[in-house]
Parts: sequence; C-alpha cells; structure tokens
Amino acid sequence: MNVSYNKLWKLMIDKNMNKGDLRKLAGIGTNTLAKLSKNQPVSMEVLLKMCEKLDCDISDICEFIKTGEETI
Repeated sequence: MNVSYNKLWKLMIDKNMNKGDLRKLAGIGTNTLAKLSKNQPVSMEVLLKMCEKLDCDISDICEFIKTGEETI
C-alpha cells in the first residue's frame, strides 16, 4: 500500500497555510516534511500531531492507496 497526502495539501490551501507554517504549528522536522512531500510513510505520532493542530481527522489529511496484490 502507498500513502497519499494530497488531502493534507488541499486542507492547507483552504486554511491559507504553507509547508513552513505546518512545520512550525505541528512541531515537525524538515525531514518529516520532506517525507510528506514525497508521499512517504511517517509515524502515527506525526499524523496525530498534525490532526490535533489542524483540528481534523486522519482521513482529512491522508489516504492509503492499494497498489495491486500484495504478497505475504
């Protein structure tokens, strides 16, 4: 599965925020912000911090995309 943060970027546009604002508001590092920008996984702790500061639910900032059949 892949993750997409497109919903986060749209929410930030609606709130008139840029990535620097998000970084400061949620207290996340530049490496984490880079991961978000590249749709790479970040910790649940980071997602929860962002949700708390943005007053939203996790489904408002990310979604998981199935990429075909996975092997176990």
